[in-house]
Amino acid sequence: MDAVILFPAIDLKHGQCVRLKQGDMDQATVFNDDPAAQAAAFEAQGFQWLHVVDLDGAFAGKPMNAAAVEAILSQVAFPVQLGGGIRDMKTVEGWLAKGIRRVIIGTAAVRDPGFVREAAKAFPGQVAVGIDARDGYVAVEGWAETSTLAAADLGRRFEDAGVAAIIYTDIARDGMLQGINWDGTIGLAEALSIPVIASGGLASMADIERLMAPDAAILEGAITGRALYDGRIDPAAALERLARAA
Repeated sequence: MDAVILFPAIDLKHGQCVRLKQGDMDQATVFNDDPAAQAAAFEAQGFQWLHVVDLDGAFAGKPMNAAAVEAILSQVAFPVQLGGGIRDMKTVEGWLAKGIRRVIIGTAAVRDPGFVREAAKAFPGQVAVGIDARDGYVAVEGWAETSTLAAADLGRRFEDAGVAAIIYTDIARDGMLQGINWDGTIGLAEALSIPVIASGGLASMADIERLMAPDAAILEGAITGRALYDGRIDPAAALERLARAA
């Protein structure tokens, strides 16, 4: 069995590495002024992937932190997945050409599912869908709006599209250090054939242990942000435990 992937997260706002609480741009904590240095540190700690979100881009609908993303790509060799403001094929093509391994399409997956299908067909294995949910319903426009579409129903739209992964975020838990919504996340993974990555709320080494439970084996991995930055999760210990469980 492959080890569950632990993705360290870099959220970009005004070129800085920040973490939000429940997606609120007014509740941003700056953790590093140099995202590229932070990415290099994560790589040196042994992480296998990096998760990056252009927060400003998610609200603007177009890339807003391109310089910071390009600086990250210049500093690391491990694969990077990127979300935020990716709403058209030109942006998908541009980021993949610059070295992003996997683009994450969020709002546009709700607004324009045909675009996701086109991108996934053109770039097999390099397109993921970000499903951000509030009380089980999909939120869009940088989480500013909640739709009437259930998360599982959105995921089912792309079952035959060749989407590489679903990144599922429970907004109520994001940045709150309350633990992942295991029931909702595992339930979504069981309802879909597309691999699911858990996001939002991973809080402690206890969550790392929970990630290794048999029912969580269906997940491709989990994203960790605030708990990593403030020392609640020890990178070496977490990666060693996950590797041993594989």
